[in-house]
Formats: sequence, C-alpha cells, structure tokens
Amino acid sequence: MNKFLIVMALLLTLTGLKAQNISHIETTKSWYYVYNQNGKKIKTFSTNLGELKAYSSTFYILKQGSGFYVTYDVTGKRLHAFGVSSVGEVLGASGDTFTSKHGSWIYTWSKDGKKISTRSAK
Repeated sequence: MNKFLIVMALLLTLTGLKAQNISHIETTKSWYYVYNQNGKKIKTFSTNLGELKAYSSTFYILKQGSGFYVTYDVTGKRLHAFGVSSVGEVLGASGDTFTSKHGSWIYTWSKDGKKISTRSAK
C-alpha cells in the first residue's frame, strides 16, 4: 500500500510539471526579463552577459563581445558557443533552430551547435 501511495504521489507530481516556454524577453538598460507562456517571469539576467540577438520558445542567443554567439535554454543553461567568424550575422530564431547570414550564404543552425542547412542568399 505504501509503494502504491508513493507511486501515485510521484505520478501526480510529474503530471503537474509543465515545460516552460519563452513567450517574451523584455530588455531594460541593465536587465533581461524572460517571461513564459502565462506571462510569468521565469528568468532574470544581466545585460552584461551579452546583447540579445534572437529568441524562440525554447532558447535565446546572446552576442558576447565581438567574437561569440552563445545559445541558452529556458532555464539559462549554456548550450553552445559559436564563433562570429563561422556564423556571420544572426537573422532570427524559431523552434530549436536559428538562421544566420555569412557573406552570400544563409545557414540554419540547431541551438546545440549543429549546422543543419546552407543555401545561397538571394
């Protein structure tokens, strides 16, 4: 009976957990405020970490200095660092990917650092 109650309590706890999604990132002079799909603030971090370049519901990209882009998940965990010389200029983010333009090429990258596709810019 005790095992049953423990299992039931765990199941109720797990079903009560909901994945957080980024709905909006508000920028002030010194802080970034990350809000979820319910309008609740889920993360605050300093603008000293870098310049916000793009975000989607699952991650955001900061440009740190002149040399690196860094992706972070909803919780603020660092996912991957990209060299600006490899990525070029970040254009936007959607889902688990972002696009960039480098010279006459458009690249699609995963938030974890994998180059997914390349095409000629028009």
